[in-house]
Formats: sequence, structure tokens, C-alpha cells
Amino acid sequence: MHSHFLTRASWGFLIFLIYLFLLAPIIVVVIISFDTRPYLAFPPEHLSLRSYALVLQNATFVHSFGVSLAVGMVVAALALIAGTLASLALVRHQFRLRNAAAFTFITPLLVPHIVLAVGVLLALATLDLIDTYTGIIVAHVGITIPYVIRTVSMSLEAVDIRVEEAARVHGATSLTTFRRITLPLILPGVISGAVVAFLISFDEAVISLFIVNTHVRTLPVAIFNYLEFKTDPQVAALSVILILISLILVVVIERAIGLRRVLR
Repeated sequence: MHSHFLTRASWGFLIFLIYLFLLAPIIVVVIISFDTRPYLAFPPEHLSLRSYALVLQNATFVHSFGVSLAVGMVVAALALIAGTLASLALVRHQFRLRNAAAFTFITPLLVPHIVLAVGVLLALATLDLIDTYTGIIVAHVGITIPYVIRTVSMSLEAVDIRVEEAARVHGATSLTTFRRITLPLILPGVISGAVVAFLISFDEAVISLFIVNTHVRTLPVAIFNYLEFKTDPQVAALSVILILISLILVVVIERAIGLRRVLR
């Protein structure tokens, strides 16, 4: 009994150390965000909320946040439509080159973002879409569709196809079957895909740095440009705010539809 207790305690302590190692950078950022000095240092000398107030007063950060928010919402909507249609084709239909099509859709997940960034830059440059809202949306849709396909496809695979066949036997059209039967059943996966697409678009930095400059500046790009000239607790405070927004969004979705169940 004593040996069993020691074994469980040892595993618990090991898991605690692993979590501490993974969360250590976030913990340090949170602590630094309250520092009063005009540069990043740890541990903080004095604690204050001044950096958070400065972030909210920083016009560049506020504007860039609005740009990232708007772009992320448009990207999530477009990626959701395209990803759902692709998932229906891949899961519910058999056709030639189906495996090749599935592999093509997941390619952006396998290629390093720096390589994707160069390719996207060359492609958008030929279309004169560099430093435009259209260009950044097209680029982000391309890298978020695979995530939507993954979540929606898992939901579709969990739905018994006989339910859809029964609806068609009773006279329902394909569109009616999808709207009345399939969509409600896969809704958790659809919403999860939209949330993931939004978060990836909102946080994307590498590709954005290649294709935006002055006219369109997302928040990650604004943070990068800020760090070129300053390193103060404002960046840490902004990071904490973004972490909280992401956590709140994920928790709300988890409570509403069970995000973990969909992403397993």
C-alpha cells in the first residue's frame, strides 16, 4: 500500500514538473507584464497595471487588433464553407483521386510556414495582392481550411450514414437532408472548425510578415514591428490579454458543445 502511494506520488510530481516546464514561459510573461520598468526583466522590481493601461491607449495595437479580428472572422467564415464542402466530398463520396485530393488538402499542415510564406508571397505578387485585405484573407484561408476539414470530417465519420439515407428515402432532397439532418449532427465539429480557423488566422505571424506592410497590419505584425525598437512590459501585457481572450473563447465553446470530444 505504501509502495503504491509512493508510485502515484512520484508520477504526480513528474506530471507537475512537465506542466510547470510547459507553462513556465507563460507564467514568466504574466509576471513581467506587471513590471514598472521600461524594459523586460525578471523578476519585476515593482508591480503595477500601468502596462495594461498603456496597451489600451496604444493606437497601433488597438487598430491592429481590429484588423486581426475582422480578418479572422472573414477567414473563419470562408474556410468553414470551403472546408465543410470538401469534407462532404471526401467522407460521403467515392471518386477517382480521392486520396490525392485528401493529401493535397492537408499539405499546408506538413510544409513549414516559412516555405508557405515564400510561395504565397510569389503567388500574391503576380496578382498584385500584396499588402491588401484580399491578399491576407486569401493567404489565411489557404492555411486554415485543413483544420476545418479535419474537425468536420471527424464529425461526419461519427454520423451514421443510414440516417441520411432514410431521409432521402422519404423524399428529402440532398440540400434538405444536409440542412435538417446532417448539419445539426455535425454542428459541434463545424463550430470547432470555425473557432480553430479564427484563432489560427488571428495569431498567424510568419506568412503575414511576408505579405503585409503599411496599409494592412495585423496584430502579430504590429507586435513584431514594435519589438524591433522597444522591449517593454507592454508586449507582455498584450500577450496576457491575447492568452485570456483565447482561453475564454475555448472555454465557452467547450462548455457549449464539448470541444474536446470533437477534437479527439
